[in-house]
Amino acid sequence: MVKEIKTNSKIRKWGNSYGVLIPKEKMIKANFHENEIVIVEIKKKKDLSSMFGICHFKRPVKQIVKEIKEGYDE
Repeated sequence: MVKEIKTNSKIRKWGNSYGVLIPKEKMIKANFHENEIVIVEIKKKKDLSSMFGICHFKRPVKQIVKEIKEGYDE
């Protein structure tokens, strides 16, 4: 069984390395524990502002972007 956590996090420098923080609530919810070995998949979050003006929608683009950003918090 594969356990999974999806969260947004910034890459931060720690000494000569880099790392990301995982919120405690997400760790508890997914039943992850300190010192467990995990597989990490990192994807760059797309900047949606670069899409302004390319497409035409029935609703205002700012409203659509707001709804998309709210979906990331789930």
